[in-house]
Amino acid sequence: MEQYEPDRLSPPQLAAMRRSLTSGRGALTRRSLLRATGAGALAVGSLATLSACGIPAAKREGGAPASDDHSASEKEINFSNWTEYMDVSDDEKHRPTLEAFTRRTGIRVKYTEDINDNVEFFGKIKPQLAAGQDTGRDLMILTDWLAARLINFGWAQKLDATRLPHAYANLADQFRSPDWDPGRAYTYPWTGIPTVIAYNTKATGGRKVDSVTQLLDDPALKGRVGFLSEMRDSIGMTLLDMGKAPEKVTDADYDAAIGRLQKGVDKKQIRRFTGNDYISDLDKGDLAACVAWGGDITQLQSDNPHVKYAIPAAGYMTSTDNMLIPAKARHQANAERLMDYYYELPVAAKLAAYINYVCPVEGVRAELTKIDPKLAANTLILPDSEMAAKSHAFRSLSSKEETAYEAKFAKLIGA
Repeated sequence: MEQYEPDRLSPPQLAAMRRSLTSGRGALTRRSLLRATGAGALAVGSLATLSACGIPAAKREGGAPASDDHSASEKEINFSNWTEYMDVSDDEKHRPTLEAFTRRTGIRVKYTEDINDNVEFFGKIKPQLAAGQDTGRDLMILTDWLAARLINFGWAQKLDATRLPHAYANLADQFRSPDWDPGRAYTYPWTGIPTVIAYNTKATGGRKVDSVTQLLDDPALKGRVGFLSEMRDSIGMTLLDMGKAPEKVTDADYDAAIGRLQKGVDKKQIRRFTGNDYISDLDKGDLAACVAWGGDITQLQSDNPHVKYAIPAAGYMTSTDNMLIPAKARHQANAERLMDYYYELPVAAKLAAYINYVCPVEGVRAELTKIDPKLAANTLILPDSEMAAKSHAFRSLSSKEETAYEAKFAKLIGA
């Protein structure tokens, strides 16, 4: 990827930004409850089915039964990922890191961008997983809550740590042991997704916005505030502002956060709940301030100097998208080799430089600096120790809690 000057983006970066505004990872992936498409009702209904159809609600010890691994005789990997989540060449005809992996190992990667939404994708693979069949995929990238579901259902392959030396050594501390996969026995993060507060200084009159309290109570922002249509992000940021820990959220805490946001809706402080379509409104100043995803803000700041972000003193939410090998995968050893490859420092830097989300690989700063010093200094990509200490993750929810919480949130946002 070409380096860019502060006031100029390279052609591929401009193209990537345009795609993020209209399609790809930005526009398509985080709309599980977006009311404009009616996806909220679909998401809640789909989540309810997770505990139906004979699917067990409790975790199976030991994960999925070992599959017959054909890695030695079949030098291939079938890899499913989200759109705009892999580095591409300037002419967009090549995927440099994947092609370098194949040249080194002789393993061909069939790479498919067929994940647009966690719930939708789960609907594609659930019939095969429930029937104990191969999904046709060896590696997939799933957001933490869905990865947790597959692990709990016994539909994920336990990883062979001996084939993951770089991943084990280089995984950043803040991602090492989530409550849904202690010790990373089944998954490794592809990227972290920080949820922050973003604001447009042109729309705020130069004022900084750095708390949910400001978003919900500042009369100067009335009607120009946005929250996200992802439950864990909007509720989590609200809980933190209330002095509550999302890692330990109770039903009472959750209801209090819903009530607080409902007041913001009722008094028309909140303009709307959005997926990534907040980007254009924030860019234009129609939204003065909002809850936002870090990767989007990194891209926006390259083109609009008025867009800023803040990490609230109360903390911020982080989720992860994760590499997971599904049950009955034919090429587990090959997939693990690819997983480990993306934890090599030069490779991790190339990926981070393209996708602009939090890199979960410790020690990558020097390599990223070689590509672009500005990106290496961006704490939305490489959090410093102070920022990492403020990171919080929403606790794992049972199927019953998931359905109840999402239903309440869908009602709040009008989905």
